[in-house]
Amino acid sequence: MFKKYLIVFLISMLPLVELRGAIPYSQAVQLPLLQSYIVATLGNMLPVPFIYFFARRALEWGKDKKYIGKIFTWLLDRGERAGDKLQSKAGRSIFVALMIFVAIPLPGTGAWTGTLAASILDMDFKSSVIAVLLGVLIAGVIMGLASAGLFGAISTWIAPPAPTPIVTG
Repeated sequence: MFKKYLIVFLISMLPLVELRGAIPYSQAVQLPLLQSYIVATLGNMLPVPFIYFFARRALEWGKDKKYIGKIFTWLLDRGERAGDKLQSKAGRSIFVALMIFVAIPLPGTGAWTGTLAASILDMDFKSSVIAVLLGVLIAGVIMGLASAGLFGAISTWIAPPAPTPIVTG
Protein backbone atom coordinates (compact mmCIF):
# COMPACT_ATOMS: atom_id res chain seq x y z
CA MET A 1 0.00 0.00 0.00
CA PHE A 2 2.87 2.41 0.85
CA LYS A 3 4.38 1.78 -2.58
CA LYS A 4 1.14 2.85 -4.31
CA TYR A 5 1.00 6.07 -2.27
CA LEU A 6 4.66 6.75 -3.07
CA ILE A 7 3.87 6.37 -6.78
CA VAL A 8 0.95 8.81 -6.39
CA PHE A 9 3.30 11.25 -4.66
CA LEU A 10 5.96 10.94 -7.36
CA ILE A 11 3.50 11.20 -10.26
CA SER A 12 2.07 14.37 -8.75
CA MET A 13 5.56 15.93 -8.79
CA LEU A 14 6.02 15.44 -12.54
CA PRO A 15 5.69 18.52 -14.74
CA LEU A 16 2.66 18.52 -17.08
CA VAL A 17 1.23 15.38 -15.42
CA GLU A 18 1.06 16.53 -11.80
CA LEU A 19 -1.96 15.57 -9.72
CA ARG A 20 -4.03 15.44 -12.92
CA GLY A 21 -2.37 12.08 -13.50
CA ALA A 22 -1.75 11.08 -9.89
CA ILE A 23 -5.38 11.08 -8.76
CA PRO A 24 -6.69 9.01 -11.69
CA TYR A 25 -3.81 6.57 -11.07
CA SER A 26 -4.79 6.32 -7.40
CA GLN A 27 -8.35 5.46 -8.35
CA ALA A 28 -7.19 2.94 -10.95
CA VAL A 29 -5.25 1.09 -8.23
CA GLN A 30 -8.19 1.47 -5.83
CA LEU A 31 -6.65 3.68 -3.16
CA PRO A 32 -8.97 5.70 -0.92
CA LEU A 33 -9.75 9.02 -2.58
CA LEU A 34 -9.26 11.37 0.37
CA GLN A 35 -5.83 10.00 1.30
CA SER A 36 -4.80 10.02 -2.37
CA TYR A 37 -5.95 13.64 -2.70
CA ILE A 38 -3.81 14.66 0.28
CA VAL A 39 -0.74 12.74 -0.92
CA ALA A 40 -1.09 14.09 -4.47
CA THR A 41 -1.53 17.66 -3.22
CA LEU A 42 1.60 17.42 -1.07
CA GLY A 43 3.58 15.95 -3.95
CA ASN A 44 2.33 18.58 -6.37
CA MET A 45 3.23 21.44 -4.01
CA LEU A 46 6.70 20.18 -3.03
CA PRO A 47 8.48 21.54 -6.15
CA VAL A 48 6.73 24.95 -6.00
CA PRO A 49 9.36 26.85 -3.91
CA PHE A 50 12.19 25.43 -6.01
CA ILE A 51 10.42 26.41 -9.23
CA TYR A 52 9.70 29.89 -7.92
CA PHE A 53 13.25 30.62 -6.78
CA PHE A 54 15.40 28.65 -9.24
CA ALA A 55 13.59 27.63 -12.44
CA ARG A 56 13.68 31.03 -14.11
CA ARG A 57 17.40 31.44 -13.40
CA ALA A 58 18.18 27.92 -14.59
CA LEU A 59 16.18 28.37 -17.79
CA GLU A 60 17.82 31.70 -18.56
CA TRP A 61 21.24 30.16 -17.92
CA GLY A 62 20.56 27.15 -20.17
CA LYS A 63 18.77 28.82 -23.08
CA ASP A 64 22.00 29.47 -24.99
CA LYS A 65 23.69 26.13 -24.23
CA LYS A 66 24.39 23.74 -27.09
CA TYR A 67 22.45 20.60 -26.11
CA ILE A 68 19.79 21.95 -23.77
CA GLY A 69 19.21 25.37 -25.28
CA LYS A 70 16.17 24.54 -27.39
CA ILE A 71 14.19 22.88 -24.60
CA PHE A 72 15.19 25.51 -22.04
CA THR A 73 14.17 28.28 -24.44
CA TRP A 74 10.85 26.52 -25.09
CA LEU A 75 10.17 26.17 -21.35
CA LEU A 76 11.10 29.79 -20.68
CA ASP A 77 8.92 30.98 -23.56
CA ARG A 78 6.04 28.85 -22.26
CA GLY A 79 6.34 30.42 -18.80
CA GLU A 80 6.56 33.91 -20.28
CA ARG A 81 3.51 33.31 -22.51
CA ALA A 82 1.55 31.97 -19.54
CA GLY A 83 2.58 34.99 -17.48
CA ASP A 84 1.65 37.42 -20.24
CA LYS A 85 -1.70 35.68 -20.73
CA LEU A 86 -2.43 35.84 -17.01
CA GLN A 87 -1.39 39.48 -16.81
CA SER A 88 -3.47 40.56 -19.81
CA LYS A 89 -6.60 38.77 -18.62
CA ALA A 90 -6.25 39.52 -14.95
CA GLY A 91 -5.01 43.06 -14.73
CA ARG A 92 -5.00 43.80 -11.03
CA SER A 93 -6.51 40.48 -9.93
CA ILE A 94 -3.49 38.40 -10.87
CA PHE A 95 -3.89 36.30 -7.71
CA VAL A 96 -7.33 35.04 -8.79
CA ALA A 97 -6.17 34.55 -12.39
CA LEU A 98 -3.20 32.45 -11.22
CA MET A 99 -5.44 30.35 -8.97
CA ILE A 100 -7.91 29.70 -11.82
CA PHE A 101 -5.08 28.96 -14.28
CA VAL A 102 -3.65 26.31 -11.95
CA ALA A 103 -7.13 24.92 -11.15
CA ILE A 104 -7.93 24.10 -14.77
CA PRO A 105 -7.22 20.36 -14.96
CA LEU A 106 -5.42 20.30 -18.31
CA PRO A 107 -1.78 19.44 -19.02
CA GLY A 108 0.37 22.56 -18.89
CA THR A 109 -1.90 24.59 -16.61
CA GLY A 110 -0.79 23.25 -13.25
CA ALA A 111 1.50 24.21 -10.41
CA TRP A 112 4.71 24.02 -12.46
CA THR A 113 3.64 26.42 -15.21
CA GLY A 114 1.69 28.63 -12.82
CA THR A 115 4.63 29.01 -10.46
CA LEU A 116 7.03 29.73 -13.32
CA ALA A 117 4.60 32.35 -14.63
CA ALA A 118 4.34 33.89 -11.15
CA SER A 119 8.12 34.03 -10.93
CA ILE A 120 8.39 35.66 -14.36
CA LEU A 121 5.70 38.19 -13.38
CA ASP A 122 7.64 38.93 -10.17
CA MET A 123 4.66 38.12 -7.94
CA ASP A 124 5.60 37.90 -4.30
CA PHE A 125 6.38 34.41 -3.04
CA LYS A 126 3.63 34.15 -0.41
CA SER A 127 0.82 35.22 -2.78
CA SER A 128 2.15 32.91 -5.49
CA VAL A 129 2.25 29.89 -3.22
CA ILE A 130 -1.23 30.54 -1.81
CA ALA A 131 -2.75 31.06 -5.29
CA VAL A 132 -1.04 27.92 -6.62
CA LEU A 133 -2.10 25.89 -3.56
CA LEU A 134 -5.74 26.97 -3.93
CA GLY A 135 -5.60 26.11 -7.63
CA VAL A 136 -4.09 22.70 -6.90
CA LEU A 137 -6.79 22.02 -4.29
CA ILE A 138 -9.53 22.90 -6.78
CA ALA A 139 -7.93 20.84 -9.55
CA GLY A 140 -7.63 17.94 -7.12
CA VAL A 141 -11.34 18.10 -6.29
CA ILE A 142 -12.23 18.19 -9.99
CA MET A 143 -9.94 15.26 -10.79
CA GLY A 144 -11.13 13.33 -7.73
CA LEU A 145 -14.77 13.69 -8.71
CA ALA A 146 -14.05 12.85 -12.33
CA SER A 147 -11.88 9.85 -11.43
CA ALA A 148 -14.27 8.49 -8.83
CA GLY A 149 -17.14 8.82 -11.29
CA LEU A 150 -15.24 7.24 -14.16
CA PHE A 151 -13.78 4.35 -12.21
CA GLY A 152 -17.03 3.86 -10.29
CA ALA A 153 -18.91 3.61 -13.58
CA ILE A 154 -16.34 1.19 -15.01
CA SER A 155 -16.45 -1.07 -11.95
CA THR A 156 -20.26 -1.08 -12.03
CA TRP A 157 -20.21 -1.91 -15.73
CA ILE A 158 -17.69 -4.72 -15.31
CA ALA A 159 -19.23 -6.20 -12.17
CA PRO A 160 -22.77 -4.87 -11.70
CA PRO A 161 -24.21 -5.17 -8.22
CA ALA A 162 -26.21 -8.31 -7.53
CA PRO A 163 -29.96 -7.81 -7.77
CA THR A 164 -31.84 -7.56 -4.51
CA PRO A 165 -34.03 -10.62 -3.97
CA ILE A 166 -37.72 -9.97 -3.74
CA VAL A 167 -39.24 -11.48 -0.62
CA THR A 168 -42.91 -12.38 -0.85
CA GLY A 169 -45.43 -13.31 1.69
